Amino acid sequence: MPIDAIIFDKDGTLFDFANTWGGFGRSMLLRLSNGDEVRATELGRVIGYDFEQGKYTEDSIVIAATVEEIAEVLIAHVDGVTLQKIIDLMNSEAASAPQVPAVPLVPFLEGLQNAGIRLGVATNDSEHPALQHLESVGIRGHFDFVAGYDSGHGFKPGPGQLLAFAAHIGVEPSRIAMVGDSLHDLQAGRAAGMTTIGVLTGLAEADALAPMADVILPDIGHIPEWLAKI
Repeated sequence: MPIDAIIFDKDGTLFDFANTWGGFGRSMLLRLSNGDEVRATELGRVIGYDFEQGKYTEDSIVIAATVEEIAEVLIAHVDGVTLQKIIDLMNSEAASAPQVPAVPLVPFLEGLQNAGIRLGVATNDSEHPALQHLESVGIRGHFDFVAGYDSGHGFKPGPGQLLAFAAHIGVEPSRIAMVGDSLHDLQAGRAAGMTTIGVLTGLAEADALAPMADVILPDIGHIPEWLAKI
């Protein structure tokens, strides 16, 4: 079946996860702990983040959860702060986090568009920071559709964002590929009836993605070659 459209996850897919979000974790936890590094280290363990190393564990909630879900885990360990304040703090830190593209994104996306492929983004990040991240590297205009967990379509592993993309561009889900670095992404793709492409620019290993992936690639830069083969 030809692929007429592709919807990408953002973190760990368009952008390298470890190099982009390591610094975010540190600055966010320091803000939550009022600069107390001991306390920040303790909070890091709660969300699967090694504060000293600046690295996430493979099962960290930060990898695939929404901002709200992460805040709900943290709230039990932070005194005198509302859930909304944690969400606002995380969104503020996320919006300003420097993004490290997984590959040179402008030529990559232009190549897909020149081949007639429609493009979208589905992220469990909030919509506002997501748009800022795309703008920050000059690629917002390449996408027909961008949805965050708070855009009204649900969030992954549910298929709502993906089906909304299909409806928005008028393409059958069976002719769309979902690209992501986590099982949540690929589960959403399967639930939507799309081809699923796993990439290894997040924290999940190939073996973890294999049960839900139609193909696993080192990074999104290998997609054009894969498309040419199918």
